[in-house]
Amino acid sequence: METIIDNRVVELIQKCEVMVQLTSKACYYWNILRLLFQMPLIFTSSIMCVLNSFDNGDGKMKIPNVVVNGVSVLLISYSTSLKVVEKVDMYKNLSNEFLLLAHQIEGINPDEIDRNLINNLIEKYDKLCFTVNFEDIPTRYKLEIINKNKNKKLPLQLNGASGLTSHSPKVILNSDLKFDGNNNV
Repeated sequence: METIIDNRVVELIQKCEVMVQLTSKACYYWNILRLLFQMPLIFTSSIMCVLNSFDNGDGKMKIPNVVVNGVSVLLISYSTSLKVVEKVDMYKNLSNEFLLLAHQIEGINPDEIDRNLINNLIEKYDKLCFTVNFEDIPTRYKLEIINKNKNKKLPLQLNGASGLTSHSPKVILNSDLKFDGNNNV
């Protein structure tokens, strides 16, 4: 029984580590998109500020102002509808939460480990997983994480059941992992 509990602890730490990697990649992706939306806004606003300073009141700057403002509104609307800023924050927070959970598990005294403690930690892990929008994470990052963690216990959303397939020779699924009495794979 103790080996089963020890295996569950090792598996949970591995899943948390994989989720830290995945949510960090997602945060990176959405942060790049955020910057891609912000840069044109900064650039066009700066140009219009300079051009408007040369306006002598004859109305020649009216059309460029309308065009630039229209482009700015379009970029802001698109960024808002994609909820880019919220996704950056969400994935950053999730990455930190999974990391904290992994550290909490690693810090447990082996004498304190029992079925209730493990079940509580798994429940906490599951709650965090429920808040992850896996569909908002590009497939290339999911596959990268799968390939990078071939010998680790993967979250269910990455272990092949989700339809993700790797082009590498063999991805070890959770059911393929075998643990000896020393928590070694």
